[in-house]
Amino acid sequence: MSAARLTSWLLLLGLIFVPLERLFALRPGRIFRAAFLTDLAYYFLNGIVPGLILSVPLAGVAWVGRRVMPGTVTAAFAHWPLGGRLFAALVVAEVGLYWGHRWSHEIPLLWRFHAIHHSPTHVDWLVNSRGHPVDFIFTRLCGLVPLYALGMATPLEGGASSTAMLVMLLGPIWGFFIHANLRWRLGPLEWLVATPAFHHWHHTNDGPAVIDKNYAPMFPWMDRIFGTLYLPKDRQPAVYGTNTPVPSGLAGQLLEPFAGPSRYGSIDSTASAAHSDGLPEDGRSKFKASANP
Repeated sequence: MSAARLTSWLLLLGLIFVPLERLFALRPGRIFRAAFLTDLAYYFLNGIVPGLILSVPLAGVAWVGRRVMPGTVTAAFAHWPLGGRLFAALVVAEVGLYWGHRWSHEIPLLWRFHAIHHSPTHVDWLVNSRGHPVDFIFTRLCGLVPLYALGMATPLEGGASSTAMLVMLLGPIWGFFIHANLRWRLGPLEWLVATPAFHHWHHTNDGPAVIDKNYAPMFPWMDRIFGTLYLPKDRQPAVYGTNTPVPSGLAGQLLEPFAGPSRYGSIDSTASAAHSDGLPEDGRSKFKASANP
């Protein structure tokens, strides 16, 4: 996506979410808060770089998929109504995105990059953009590869291509919504689609009992299926962030994950840190890819 188009989307998103966060804020916050410029830089960086890099591997996956999947299956899918194609594609992508996200918490190498997204101690709509490009590329690959491999999306056919475009459009827009600093509770709807209340629990640092939950970007019932759902009716997270040290500046955040595992602690060093700063050990996140929430 071009910088001009990204700028237009940024203005539109700001016109939507800034007033909403002023009127219905879960917690007080400023528009131009700390790290605002860093998140703004990530917005443009991750709006351009992943698309440039993903085009080649996805084209290769689509080429393989066309030769592996029976033509009758892909042809039948292409003739489904748009709503049916879109829902099926969202569900298939959601499975890949769920596991890509979960692996980013559970595999130390991936957590080095994903920790950046969990570093904010205040969560709002623009935090959706904060993340290392490597993290964005990996997670999107996990979501899009099944679509292209199954012939549900391909750059070579108009119908399937429109499905992929809608998936890639709805996903990021929904991401801004679920990160928004909104106090809304939506009743039974929260069990069907992801909401700010659902995703803010994913960013909590409230202790081992409630971290590593709510990985799904759009459908909470995916977390219910895989045993990671946490959505109390009468509580909101008290603390956000991660115990993993993350540099405050953009350059440091982009370079630090390549430094190696020694920069990201260990089980012993995490326990030592918990004692050395006077916090009880059970107030720290359990060691999972170096103490992540």
